[in-house]
Amino acid sequence: MSRTVVYSRGTDSISVQAAVGKTAFEVDDGYGLMTTFESRDYLIASADLLLADEIIEPRRGDTISEGGKVYEVMAPGKEDACRPSDQYGVTWRIHTKQVGNQ
Repeated sequence: MSRTVVYSRGTDSISVQAAVGKTAFEVDDGYGLMTTFESRDYLIASADLLLADEIIEPRRGDTISEGGKVYEVMAPGKEDACRPSDQYGVTWRIHTKQVGNQ
């Protein structure tokens, strides 16, 4: 089931349809302990990410706003903040973390 979210980079933003999911990451804390980080994922059609008349690739620091909450595009450690959700690159799986409220 999809919902409308606002994808933003700097002063540019666009309303897009997104499905919501999650991904659990296990990250070494540097002291031999594994910690779990769970991201809120947004699955968005690649062709829908059009900012300043250009199709963009999601990147760290972009934000997604939904339901009065703001999520920043990020992933723990050296993990990629996004990846294709299918073998053809039609949909992005974008990892985020809530960073504030609107």
